[in-house]
Amino acid sequence: MQDFEHEAQAFAAQIEEELREGRLSFPTALDVSLRIKRLADNPETTLEEIAAVVRAEPVLSAKAVRMANSVLLSPYGPQITTVGDAVRRIGLSALRCLAYAVAAEQLAQDQRSQKMRLLASGLWMHSIDVAAWSHAIARHLGAVKPDTAMLAGMMVDIGQFFLLARAADYPALEENMERFAEFVSTWDQPMGRAVLEAFELPDTILDAFQYENPYGGGWPPQDLSDVVFLAGLAAETPNPFDTLLGVHPRALLETCTAGIDRAKFDELLTAARNGREELLAALVH
Repeated sequence: MQDFEHEAQAFAAQIEEELREGRLSFPTALDVSLRIKRLADNPETTLEEIAAVVRAEPVLSAKAVRMANSVLLSPYGPQITTVGDAVRRIGLSALRCLAYAVAAEQLAQDQRSQKMRLLASGLWMHSIDVAAWSHAIARHLGAVKPDTAMLAGMMVDIGQFFLLARAADYPALEENMERFAEFVSTWDQPMGRAVLEAFELPDTILDAFQYENPYGGGWPPQDLSDVVFLAGLAAETPNPFDTLLGVHPRALLETCTAGIDRAKFDELLTAARNGREELLAALVH
């Protein structure tokens, strides 16, 4: 247990230094995601240039084509067979989300220990589930762009994922997974905010993560923050860190959403479920 304490202190010191200096050390798996993001932000970049980056990543290429051919995005369109056509059909916002999903999946698979790999895989699936619900709820309500909601939902666990990826350098932390979960919960918000800012995401997405001002229960949900919060409650794949800490978001539904008519909330989930399942299939398989 002394090794745990020593490495936890060392990890915390490293995090503090990086946050203080504004210099985060990103895992290499996020390189493609960051490249696509920067290209998409440049108005002079062509879709063909972005497609060329996608083609260099086989898994991303396959998932882009599969997403473009999903019933959700193309119920009546012709079958897509090329990466270039896939990028045009799904759009840059969805492509950013898909690139991050692939990077997060690779991070989960790169974990050296079985314990950490299972934790990372569970966290990845939770992020995908929240993203799919965010897209489906936004699409049903019409108050927020679905692609924007999907990207925001995908980023809901970014601080935890980043900490988990970096924890590979501190193997003693897996000696006590419950205490490691407590460590992650302490640093989740500041690290998550720092990563989102490093990604230079739009303020509309950054503002969706106002941890100090949770959803107040108004109906219908009016902004991105509300949509992502509700998607987190609806997610059927648990966040593994919540499980380790004994936190069950679905059980907190009554407390967190006291102002919501449960019948209306259940009606929303029922209406959004098909869209969620379609997008989930496109992101995961």
